[in-house]
Amino acid sequence: MKKLLSLSAIALASSLMIAAPVANAGYTTTKYPVLLVHGILGFKNFMGADYFYQIPSSLSSEGAKVHVATVSAVGSNELRGEQLINEMLTLKAINGYAKFNLIGHSQGSPTARYAAKVRPDLVASVTSVNGVNKGSRVADIVRKVAPANTVTSAVFGFVADGLAAFLTFAYGTPNLDQNSLNALDSLTTNGLTKFNATYGGGVPSACGEGAYSVNYVKNNVTYPVKYYSWGGARQLTNVLDPLDAGIKLLSSAFLFTGDANDGLVSTCSQRLGKVIRADYANNHLDAVNGFFGIINLLETNPKSIYRTHANRLQAAGL
Repeated sequence: MKKLLSLSAIALASSLMIAAPVANAGYTTTKYPVLLVHGILGFKNFMGADYFYQIPSSLSSEGAKVHVATVSAVGSNELRGEQLINEMLTLKAINGYAKFNLIGHSQGSPTARYAAKVRPDLVASVTSVNGVNKGSRVADIVRKVAPANTVTSAVFGFVADGLAAFLTFAYGTPNLDQNSLNALDSLTTNGLTKFNATYGGGVPSACGEGAYSVNYVKNNVTYPVKYYSWGGARQLTNVLDPLDAGIKLLSSAFLFTGDANDGLVSTCSQRLGKVIRADYANNHLDAVNGFFGIINLLETNPKSIYRTHANRLQAAGL
């Protein structure tokens, strides 16, 4: 009898475990799927490591449909934007999606903004994560050191293109066009100023907030696109992160400017549309959950930031 009761208890406990709902089930479920867009020298998955480290699984575990775009590691905003449009069209054909919530890190932001302007019928929202929306002083200085049509510029392009070719070969997309000099020019202050003249939806005129929503007209139909952003203002965040030293070195580009920055991009440049927060104690790579998740342990975990934003999109009917 005692054995029978024990077995019954185990069976009851097992059934309760099976029936128990997943914690926060549906918290990240959005009307439209999330499409993550990587930045310069980015990738979907490299040797088992995600660019957006563990972020897709964190979002999907609570209901979100998540995809990671495959665009050129180095290329102009326009080139990458066209590739992103093709990605959306492919995903739409396969899965029947109507629109997408684009979340772009670094150069992924202007990439997504291009796609929103050209194909607003495919885009519900654009979110910039530590995005280069008005240019990067790091890119400005590199271009100053390596002016166009010089040997230095050619050497930079050769090395950067070689790295991009290796990355794309390693993660299985060697057919994508790569051009590091076009990428560099696209990320300078001058490059983004010209780009924003046409694709400036959500970009603030000063260091504040931009339009929360922009109505685009395509084929006589109006399509509203929502804009959001968040960013960071710290460089060294974890002594165990081998990439922090490099980020701190790059942040020397901001010396004597007084500009708060994440090591590569000023907080003003990171702003787009509705600014969720521009001063997370995270650096440029912490924004995508860092080097294998090595981040600032005293700041909000990046995975939580993405989860909260998915819930924000859900509440907005997106």
